[in-house]
Formats: sequence, structure tokens, C-alpha cells
Amino acid sequence: MSVKSPCIDVCRMDANSGLCEGCLRTLDEIAGWAAATDEAKRLVLAAIAQRRTASLSPLQKSPLTPPFAKGGQGGISQQ
Repeated sequence: MSVKSPCIDVCRMDANSGLCEGCLRTLDEIAGWAAATDEAKRLVLAAIAQRRTASLSPLQKSPLTPPFAKGGQGGISQQ
């Protein structure tokens, strides 16, 4: 089975990172995708997963705290 392209049709290169803002691939990875072996494509997908994780803010990486975690009503005071 062929490895599906990570392209999401948001094709814009970030000047600072050199990565596509949509799929997080480099220009070389994008240009070589069609000719790449499935193994090479899986390596690119693994690199994308690492890039995505590295680009998350600390808040996005931490689990969300439910609004009632401290016994309150979602921040609403009960008086």
C-alpha cells in the first residue's frame, strides 16, 4: 500500500523555518515525494511528527485541566 502524502493544500513556505506551513515538509521533501520509496516517505512522516511536537507551545503539550478541578463551578463564584 502506498504512503499517503501529508499535503493539506496549504502550500506556503515559512521563511524562518524553511518548512511548508501546511504539511511541515522541506522543499526537498516535497519535491522528492513522488519518487521516494515508501520507507523514505515513512521517515519523512516521522520527521513531520517530531516537528509538529516540537512546535507546540508548553500549554498545548500539557493536558487540559477541567474547569471544575478545584471544586468550583468553572470559575463562577458561589455566594
